[in-house]
Amino acid sequence: MEQGRKLKSGFLMVASQGSGRKPRKERKENADMRRRQILDATLKSIVANGLAKTTLATVANEAGLSQGVAVFYFKSKTGILTEALRDQYQTYEAHWQAALEKAPEDPAARLRTIIEADFSPKICNPSALAIWFAFFGEQNFVPQYAEITGEFEEKRSQMLAEICHELIPEDPGKADKAGGWIDSLTDGYWQKLHLFPHIYTREGALEQTLNFLQTLFPSHAEAFQAKAGS
Repeated sequence: MEQGRKLKSGFLMVASQGSGRKPRKERKENADMRRRQILDATLKSIVANGLAKTTLATVANEAGLSQGVAVFYFKSKTGILTEALRDQYQTYEAHWQAALEKAPEDPAARLRTIIEADFSPKICNPSALAIWFAFFGEQNFVPQYAEITGEFEEKRSQMLAEICHELIPEDPGKADKAGGWIDSLTDGYWQKLHLFPHIYTREGALEQTLNFLQTLFPSHAEAFQAKAGS
């Protein structure tokens, strides 16, 4: 009986080894690679074709895959676009959070770090801006987009509010509003950079935003001055 169990166990092991199935870790790595490939292709298609003209066909063509593969991983065009927006926000959030982790504890330095992250080439470039404003124009029509935007924007708004309260603890009313003012200003400059790249520059937008912060927080004005050589 014992010998029978050993023989059976050995048979199953050999059968498993000869089945051709990849180990679970390798299958997951391949799936993650395919998803990344499709998301990158989606973002490129949005830049090249706009959101409305981005289809399963344009994404598959950009990725060099069949439409069936794209559907397998994301179910539908809406599924792909929704995850592309989430991916864009995750990249943005990881960028400003990583910058904050390296910043001094001083609230003025932390606020400056967030603003500088907003206008860094990795985040603020023609392709990224084209993607952002393509999605922003659809917020009122696609609930999934609005939900993702609300989730990520809330975390950033809370961080700005906390920093503003640390900067002016004596004026909580102004601190409550300041985060919204800053967000509106940086969003406005992103829009100008997107629509009028021949007039506005990242460097100029950053400088003007820092000038605003000097006015908004006069007791911390020195921390928001332009750096030498910039």
